[in-house]
Amino acid sequence: MRPLELTSLFTAPLEALAVPYFVTGSVASIAYGEPRMTHDVDLVVTLGDRDVASIEAAFPGESFYCPPPEVIRVELRRPLHGHFNLIHHATGFKADVYLTDRGPLHAWAFDHRRRAGREGAEFWLAPPEYVVVRKLEYLREGGSEKHVRDVRAMLLALGDDVDRAQIEGWVRARGLGAEWARVTAD
Repeated sequence: MRPLELTSLFTAPLEALAVPYFVTGSVASIAYGEPRMTHDVDLVVTLGDRDVASIEAAFPGESFYCPPPEVIRVELRRPLHGHFNLIHHATGFKADVYLTDRGPLHAWAFDHRRRAGREGAEFWLAPPEYVVVRKLEYLREGGSEKHVRDVRAMLLALGDDVDRAQIEGWVRARGLGAEWARVTAD
């Protein structure tokens, strides 16, 4: 299975629950840019305490590793960077589930997310501008050249279909000028 097909292992249950989410990270950069290998899908999800039992039921233990409810609740209480994993046993494909913070970037991304995929396996995809900004943040944190390649491939593939002014606004707001200059250098 391809990453976009594997993604539906995790997005279909979220769709059924009507839990707000979007796909980001390498799967999003593949969708907007060029294919490459990935072993997981990154999801940004808005959960409340009342959703925890539903998540556990949507990802049953016979098919998925899902952390215990108390672990998810601890992650929900983190002011920033709440996170947990889901793993599909049969494929080994993993979802990194990042819980929405209350910051303006996530709010903007939820307002601008897009439907993607194929009929019957559609899912919410982060806007490309969000993916670029987050890739720049990951570049700053870890220095991995894959983020440079991903952003360049996205910008090339999307051309005028990406809002560079929007990206540059987030770059200024989040102090990512050096990283932006690196990926946009010839």
